[in-house]
Amino acid sequence: TLSEFVAANVGEDGAYENVSEYIRDLIRRDKERAEREAFDRLKAELNRAFAAPEDSYKPLTAAEVIARNRS
Repeated sequence: TLSEFVAANVGEDGAYENVSEYIRDLIRRDKERAEREAFDRLKAELNRAFAAPEDSYKPLTAAEVIARNRS
């Protein structure tokens, strides 16, 4: 059924001229989705950080930040 689906999207009746073009577009869209999800996670983390009361902040060294993010 997958090959039939691909065949329906390729050629004269499909949106793509060949299977390679179809696969490249799928990969490109998947990459964009992954980047959008990563950006959304970062944005949510920043929103939580900026919403926290200022007295909850504590100074950290670069080494502490790197160590925290590795765990």
